[in-house]
Amino acid sequence: MARLRRLWEASVTATKRALSGNLDEMMPPPERFIFNFGSKKELSKWHLYSDSEFGGLSSASLEIADSEHGVATGIFSGNLSLDVTEGAKWSIARGGFCGMRSKKFGGFIDLESYDTIAMKLRGDGRCYISTIYTENWVNSPAQMEDNSWQTFVYVPKGNWYVLKIPLARYLPTWRGNVIDAEIEMNPSRVLGMSLSVNAEGGAGIEGTISGPGDFRVELEWIKALRTQ
Repeated sequence: MARLRRLWEASVTATKRALSGNLDEMMPPPERFIFNFGSKKELSKWHLYSDSEFGGLSSASLEIADSEHGVATGIFSGNLSLDVTEGAKWSIARGGFCGMRSKKFGGFIDLESYDTIAMKLRGDGRCYISTIYTENWVNSPAQMEDNSWQTFVYVPKGNWYVLKIPLARYLPTWRGNVIDAEIEMNPSRVLGMSLSVNAEGGAGIEGTISGPGDFRVELEWIKALRTQ
């Protein structure tokens, strides 16, 4: 009987070790690159937009630059203007926004195993908006727009920072307005991301720059992290 018991205990221990090893192999890595900005090919995955599409006079560009630590980075820069063109087809009351949005992935990115978005960037003192786009299931199925989840991005001017943003901090929005409802993001159906800036963004927050004028943010990469 004692021998059978020892055999049973050894079998259970071996099974537990095997299952533990299999689980470790099945677990995704603790971080996942989503975007890097070190080549023209990578920058071609993004497109620019601004109020100029609606009669505004803001402008933006996305270019490659060599940073001082020898790594190529992307620079999203331009000028925010509150002025609008008279007689434009699309009439807006005032301008003052620009953005860069990733092109569709041709599928989904599954970030279910991650809880944080990290980005390495060097800012200019302005407050930016980070947006994650997911498959449309919050809005009416008849609406073709992706669901958007947004949060503010701010780092002090001049130095490089690795900014870590919990996915829980991204709020559901509809055309720039927060949806006042308890809704959870579906991170397994991510369609894309964007980074944008508004002339009025960060107004009243100590240390931030706001208003019309030039903007510039330098980006090295965006990752998903599992911190828990």
